[in-house]
Amino acid sequence: MVDPFGRMVDYLRISVTDRCDFRCVYCMSEDMNFLPKKELLTIEELTRVSNAFIRLGVKKLRFTGGEPLVRKNIMALFNNLTPQLESGALREMTLTTNGSQLGKYAQQLADAGMRRINVSLDTLNSDKFTAITRWGKFDQVMEGLQAAKKAGLKVKINTVALQGVNDDELHTLVSWCGDEGFDLTFIEVMPMGDIGNEDRVDQYLPLTKVRSLLSERWSLNEIDYKTGGPARYVEVRETGGKIGFITPMTHNFCESCNRVRMTCTGTLYLCLGQDDAMDLRAPLRSSDSDEPLEQAIFKAIARKPKGHDFIIDRDTLPSVARHMSVTGG
Repeated sequence: MVDPFGRMVDYLRISVTDRCDFRCVYCMSEDMNFLPKKELLTIEELTRVSNAFIRLGVKKLRFTGGEPLVRKNIMALFNNLTPQLESGALREMTLTTNGSQLGKYAQQLADAGMRRINVSLDTLNSDKFTAITRWGKFDQVMEGLQAAKKAGLKVKINTVALQGVNDDELHTLVSWCGDEGFDLTFIEVMPMGDIGNEDRVDQYLPLTKVRSLLSERWSLNEIDYKTGGPARYVEVRETGGKIGFITPMTHNFCESCNRVRMTCTGTLYLCLGQDDAMDLRAPLRSSDSDEPLEQAIFKAIARKPKGHDFIIDRDTLPSVARHMSVTGG
């Protein structure tokens, strides 16, 4: 699949639920209204869509939420796709999680063919963790991370850089990830959805500043390393670990975008920062044949936009109204 700007689209992110057991301050309001369960694609429909995209050239599937591991019977979906990994039709299947359910699922994920996962973690301070996640349990996440290591899963920590919140922990995070054998990626906060009384202008910390601060203590060597996502990586000479920087605000990565995202209701978004979308649920349910579904996918890819237009300031509404939890980042 090739979009209008010549970019090969071979990476699909699927949000399997908009529900989450956390209420992170930069992601959603504490009082959220989630979708009725009847609107969600079934596990069988999610499998069918995944297989259709694989036939059309997708090589990487990432499952997100909300929190994907709170979706009932989620392992059935991953196990349904294991044969695609074994045949080589699918190069990688992975997920992004808040880590709360890893104690239960880590070994099952490894058995299904996952080799690495991303875990969202913004602080190593338990009090700050509670303040950021509102509902999260720090010790539960730490236990989940150890379960992931025991299962042989490669872990990458995703940290949203938050001004006045975790900017004093940057060096601690790098050191801890080095000790644990985790890679680390910093992410700029994005203007998506109403987050209640919180103010993203106050939260926003540009990664140019983060990298400058890190360079005062660590030797950051440029490396040619890619995971299929938008992060630009450096290697930390002192720890041997990698640090990625995802910069949708200060330096967007749209020119190399190879991704599309589907929500748990079957809406395919062509860009995280744009509202243009294609309904895949209707063609999926209209026929036992996948031909209408595949036609809709091709039609959508043909109008993938060039890029997003994220802006953070006090006078600008969120760039898109939907919350991050709808499309999973």
